[in-house]
Amino acid sequence: MPALVPTDYIGTITWLGRVPHRDAPEIAGEPLEEMVLGFAGMAGEVHAGLTRPSCSRVVAQYPKGTEIRNVRQLSLVSAEELAAIAADLGLDMIDPAWLGASVVVSGLPDFSHLPPSSRLQGAGGCTLVIDMQNLPCQFPARTIEAARPGHGKAFKTAAKGRRGVTAWVEREGTLRLGEAVRLHIPDQRGWRP
Repeated sequence: MPALVPTDYIGTITWLGRVPHRDAPEIAGEPLEEMVLGFAGMAGEVHAGLTRPSCSRVVAQYPKGTEIRNVRQLSLVSAEELAAIAADLGLDMIDPAWLGASVVVSGLPDFSHLPPSSRLQGAGGCTLVIDMQNLPCQFPARTIEAARPGHGKAFKTAAKGRRGVTAWVEREGTLRLGEAVRLHIPDQRGWRP
């Protein structure tokens, strides 16, 4: 009996990108036509690696800087949620590069709340495992403020519950613009303590 159930929910990749360095106070993402992914993520991307130093997000589990498994190789966001954030900020659009996004997907509802351990599988078999919701932080806010003065400061509030998810590579492969990705979810009920 499979532990993961393929759903009828199929999204479309509308944007791919990478953040090549962390040298500036703002995020400087770059758009891509395709993304070649290995088990460590995308070579040359600042979030790549099999492991990473722990950060403030997991300080309740590990002292900051502890070497842990990298489940934050990629940042996935929803095209629909980006549009909603932009509207709340009074902008026509938000460039996914301002958020350091890796993959923008359209067509999957309630994207930022996809169940942890869900999979997004591309047509060629490349598979990403969703770790958890990506919480808004100050870096996109700074980048938006630099690009559109007067709009960045409200980002954290506007993006709450709509910032997307983090993910890691379960099966290597290449993702391409316009490619379909199928959602697979764990076959278990929600936790009820």
